[in-house]
This record gives sequence, structure tokens and C-alpha cells, in this order.
Amino acid sequence: MRTWRFIPDVSTKTGRGVAYCLLFLLLAAYGATYPAAAHMRSRYQELVSDTQYDRDGELIRVLPNGKGYYLLPPVETPPAFETMLLRKEDQLFYYHLGFNPLRMLRAVGSIATGKRAGGSSTLTEQVVKNLLGNETERSLGRKVKELIFAVSLELHASKKEILSMYVNTAYFGKKVEGLAAAAQFYFSKEPHELSPEEMAKLIVALGAPSDRYPGSEQNDRLYRLFAGALGVKETPQLSVNASLRDQRSFFEVSELLDDCASCTLTIDRKLTEDVRSILARHLAKPSLESAKDGAVVVLKLPQNEILALIGSPDPNSRIGGRQLNMALEPRPVGSTIKPFIYLLAFEKGARPYSVVRDEEYAYRIGTGFAFYPKNYDGAFRGDVTLRTALANSLNVPAVKVLEFAGTEDFYDLLERRLGFAPYQPLERYELGIALGALEMDLLTLSHLFSIFPNDGELLPLTLDKNRPETTRSPMATVPEERRVADPRLIRLVTSILRDRDSGVDQFGQRSSLHLPSGSYAVKTGTSRDYHDSWTVGFTPDFLVGVWIGNSDNTPMQELSGASGAGAIWHDVMALLLASPYNRQSELSQEGLMEYDIEGTVEYGLPEDDREVARNIMRDARLISNPHDGDAILFEPKARIPFRSRVAAKWYIDGAYLGSGEELLWQPPKPGRYTIEARYSGTSERISIVLESER
Repeated sequence: MRTWRFIPDVSTKTGRGVAYCLLFLLLAAYGATYPAAAHMRSRYQELVSDTQYDRDGELIRVLPNGKGYYLLPPVETPPAFETMLLRKEDQLFYYHLGFNPLRMLRAVGSIATGKRAGGSSTLTEQVVKNLLGNETERSLGRKVKELIFAVSLELHASKKEILSMYVNTAYFGKKVEGLAAAAQFYFSKEPHELSPEEMAKLIVALGAPSDRYPGSEQNDRLYRLFAGALGVKETPQLSVNASLRDQRSFFEVSELLDDCASCTLTIDRKLTEDVRSILARHLAKPSLESAKDGAVVVLKLPQNEILALIGSPDPNSRIGGRQLNMALEPRPVGSTIKPFIYLLAFEKGARPYSVVRDEEYAYRIGTGFAFYPKNYDGAFRGDVTLRTALANSLNVPAVKVLEFAGTEDFYDLLERRLGFAPYQPLERYELGIALGALEMDLLTLSHLFSIFPNDGELLPLTLDKNRPETTRSPMATVPEERRVADPRLIRLVTSILRDRDSGVDQFGQRSSLHLPSGSYAVKTGTSRDYHDSWTVGFTPDFLVGVWIGNSDNTPMQELSGASGAGAIWHDVMALLLASPYNRQSELSQEGLMEYDIEGTVEYGLPEDDREVARNIMRDARLISNPHDGDAILFEPKARIPFRSRVAAKWYIDGAYLGSGEELLWQPPKPGRYTIEARYSGTSERISIVLESER
């Protein structure tokens, strides 16, 4: 009787030949199946959604993968989850080679008869379906293809790896793929934090997740049927975490990122949510009902890291312009441009104690027309120091300061030194820049403002922690750190911006600009006709910029920078002062000298000639009204006021009229007249035209 051997007898030549053939076939099969297994691993990696994390590792955004599902990076399978899963889905998982012959025959039979046979696939085959995207296709050819890929995967991957691939690609309904995403979405937990009951809820969904997702009636019904078999009793409560798909924390920053598939950002997600809540809460107040939109920027100093970038109180809202990122939209900046103007004046020799004349005056601009700057309250104060002028945000002195500093040099400061890219040529604004006509977006304004807390250094913005050099604000390109100004002159400007006492005239003893911390500085701004309300302020540790207005550019109801954006700025600053970002650093006054000027403590530099600096901007003009070139409508018996800065002698076309700081003149008829004022050996002439009524 012949004996059959399953293992060849290698002691014989024939046995060795058979053994070599078997070994060759095994090696050939192993090699031939490697590409299929490698393809499965590659597809597994491709299905992971692109994700962005905040500075503390908190998830900010998950992008849909190629299948349109949300799949978080793979996690380790909790042992309890594995036990329940294998008990329900594939009890022979650790014993088969990727397929179950009995299940396979049943599946082939169902395809041949057109009947549906559930539960015919092993976990390995289900992995292949998930990775190939064949979850719904049913055909004999597809089944053979899946079998080849399943066996290939079994030959080249461990059972633990295959199980992990299944757990991390299984579909749980609601576009949620993988255990990590499912635990986050349905229960607001990490996988290892799930209770046995919550795990069972997820496992019950497998097989028909579109209908049996946790929370559905089918899931509840099957959960009760399988509870005993899975070893659970209680029904868990869902805690749906919509943030898996809520992109609000990422809405604004996405426009600033280039090629950031999976990266860690400088954004603080929790801070962003809190600041957005502050913005929404204030915009909902009756006092701000005329402002529908707002934006907030928070920078961590001195690194210029973007901690929060908020361009809408609610990006998910379909109301008005809520889906516009107003943090990146250029708007007229109002008086927030003034600190830069005063900085340039300080470079030209002016100081906070320099005197400037606050009075009505006509300025000629490129169009040939004159404009008459007015202060916010309509009043004129005569001689004021630059400290008083900037602290109270007076408009007329700001125009005079820009005139003194020079518009061409100011254009150079903005474009070359600060790297600012204007919305339109700066020459079109001329002296109107001092009145806030210049457009800038909030992020760019906040970025440029960082030179004040950073002692004249302008650092690039940082958003992607791994690639800090790639972030650009929309209207400024600063690829490298640069020094913009002398630190001492910067500190002179900051000494005014932090001086709340000198700003009492316009802002009062108590306002939203007052904080419990003493080491901070702030500047407000309001554009023409109340279209925009701005506030930018800082400590050495962080900077906060706020804008409110309307995306359709409709005006607000007399909301100034202090009463509008200032209230939001105050609450955001208070939040940061109570946070770990507050290192309680002090604004530096190093290199400054204190002077007693007429009983007031003022700041300057040790080498200053105080008398020269104090009078460097005094106006040498005698005549303050009327203005050279004025055209005035002639009316019988009307009188025109003449005003001078001293008690001068007045002449009309060479004829003496009278003397004094103010006179009234009644013109006899229409025509052109030459007006002259004389005082102590000096004189000034202007020409005006009296036009007859048309």
C-alpha cells in the first residue's frame, strides 16, 4: 500500500526537487502579491484626511478625504473594542488567510441567485473594500479581486496591522470614517476614553452605517439585540461634537496658508473661540446694532505669532456678510495711522513736548481744491503739545505734523521701510492720510503696529510653526526681520499711547481704553462718517487689533473707535491679561529723559536742545483766517472775520483797516482783494475772491 506525504522527503532527489518547486512557488506567490499589499498600504495612507492642529495640539480642521469622509490619523485599537468587534464581525480573524471558505461560497451563491447575503466578508476583505472604495459594488469579478488583495495583505502584513487598518477606515455613518473620528463626532471623546457601551454603539453601526449610525432608530434597536452578546447593558448618551466639521477656527487662516496639508499652527483654538464669542456678544448689544460685522487679530509678541484671527462673529451664518473675512478686507484706518506720522516727525527733530497750533486752516491738495480739517468735537485749542495732540487724536495738528514730516518721506516709511503695499498710489491721498483716508486691512495694520511694542523691529508674521517665513499679511510683505526705527523714538510714541491722563479731553476719565494693567498702550480710529471703528493696543507680550463696521460699507450710528471697537478691545485684552500669555512684561523707557516743562513731566532724549525741539513746529504765519485763495460769496452788509495769532495791523489793498487779533470787515463789492497783516517788522499777505451771486 502506497503512503502519501504532504511534506516531500528531502532525503531523495525527487523529494528535494518537489521541495524546491514548492519553495519557488511560495516565493513567487509572495513576490507577486507584494505590489498588491503595497498598494493597500498606500491607499490606507491616502485616505487619512488632511488635518491642522493649534499650538497646543488641539484639532482645528479636518478636510474630507478622497471619498468625501472625515478620517483622523490612525490610533491604537482599544483592547475592549477589538474584543467586541471580533465577536460580532469575524470570530475566526486570527485563524484564516484573509477569507472564510464557507462565507465565500455563500457570497458567490448570493451573487449567482441575485439574493443579498449579509456578513459574508472577513475583516481583511472589508479592509480591502474600504481601501478600494468598493463598499457598494457587488459582482463576481469584484469578489475575486478583493480575494486577491485580501490574501496579499495577509501575506505581507501582521494581523494587528490589518485589524488597525480596518478600525481606522471603517465607516460609521454621517461621513465619519475610522474609530478616532467616530469617537470624536458621536461622543466627544478619544477612542481610549470610550465606555464599553459607547464602543458597542459604534460596532452595531458597522454593516449598514448609513442607516445604523449611532443615534438612529435602527442603531438603538440592534443595540438592544446585541447588547447581551457584546457584554453591555446600559444605553449610552450621545454627545455629538460638530467641531469635527465646524471649520470656524480655520475659516480665516485658510486664506493665508500655502500647501499646509497637515501642519501645526500658532493659532490658539480655545482663545479664538473665546474671542469670537466676545465679538458676537458685543455686536448683539443694542448700542452696536448699527454695526453688523467685526474682526479681531491677536498677536503673540515679540514673535508676531498669530494667536487668533477672526473675520466674522459667525462664519456659519448666511446673514449679510458673515462669510466674508473682514480681517483681511482693506478699509479706511482713521486715526490709527497717526502714531506712524508722529514717529516720522520725531525723526525730524520734533518731540512730545513740541508745540503745534490747533486752528482752522485751509490745505491745498493736488486737485487744486482746499480742504479744512476739523477735530472730532469741532473745537480748536490753539497751541498744544504733540503729546496732547496725539493722546486726544486731534486732526488739525496731525495734518500739520504730516506737513512738517513731509509726505514723500512718509510714503517712504510706509512702502520701503514697513513693506506696505497700498490699495492705490499713496500720492492720491497726500495730506488726507493724516485724516484716516488710507485703506488697510486689520491684519496688516496689526502687523505694522507691532513695531511699537517691539522697539522698532518688524518681524514677519508666523502662522505655520514649521514654516514661519511663508505667512504674509495681505498688504505687507516682510520676508525677514528688519529694523524700522530708532528704539528711543519708538518709545517716545509709546509714551503717548500709554498716557491715559493726557487723553482725558477726548476720552474722559474712564472709558473702554482703561485697563487694570499699567503697562499697555492703545490707539483708536474712526473713518469718515462712521463707516469704520478701530482700536489697536498692546502690552510687550501681546497685541490686539479690533475693527467693527458693515461689510457693505454702510455707515454706523456715531460709533467712534473708543465706543465701538474699543469696548471689544477692552474685553479681549482683559481675557489675555488673565491668560498665560501675559508675562507681565513692562514697556521700556530706556534711553528716554524726563523733563520738567512748565510744571509738566515730559519725555525726550538726553541730547535734545529743548528750546529748539519745543518750537520746531511753531507756525510762523500771522493770518489764520481767511485763507489764501478762499472764494467767498458776496452778500450786501455781510462781514468777514479776520484773525491772526497776535494783535496785528490789518490792511486791505494797502489801505489800513485796524489792529487786533480779530477784526470784522464789510466788503463794499465783489472782486479780488489783497489782505495784509503786519506785526513787529514782519508781514503776511493773502488773496481772496468775493464772488457775485449767480
